[in-house]
Amino acid sequence: MTDAAGFRVVGSDTLCDAGFLQLARLRVEGADGQEFDRHVVHHPGAVVVVPVIDGDALLVRQWRVATGRVLLEVPAGKRDVDGEEPITTANRELEEEIGYFAHRLDKLCEFYNSPGFCDEYTHLFLATELEERTRAAVSHEEAAMTIERVPLDRVDDLIAAGELVDAKSIIGLLLAREFLATR
Repeated sequence: MTDAAGFRVVGSDTLCDAGFLQLARLRVEGADGQEFDRHVVHHPGAVVVVPVIDGDALLVRQWRVATGRVLLEVPAGKRDVDGEEPITTANRELEEEIGYFAHRLDKLCEFYNSPGFCDEYTHLFLATELEERTRAAVSHEEAAMTIERVPLDRVDDLIAAGELVDAKSIIGLLLAREFLATR
């Protein structure tokens, strides 16, 4: 398949299969006919959910091994259940991470996280009309995370102070605040 720029993938080798992630070497043919290699991380995709109650977002504070630190984030998770719709994944992740079910989920946007090397595609939702349920943590990190209520009007200050540094969370919180302001 050739895209508008004249590039096409002519071959692919899986270099590493690490469960839900695969590292592949792609052989690409450019518009000029020359071939070259690019490495790509294949990811099943993700959902991001901004749960809001009375103008406050429910965020999680959790340790992230890749950064070696604890980050403040919106609930999120992999689309790792075959055939599961993103909206269903969103509610599953809400229950696992913060113990809530959303009776209303509004799609805010979809985006690639790091398209320079990874095909991870994320679906972002605003969750309102929340019903408290039993939290169902499934990982070590989820079991240790804490939940914090953060007023949406504090998001800019948290970003400026370096307390909120996770891109998906920044995108989600800013879009949720804008959406709610116009609803």
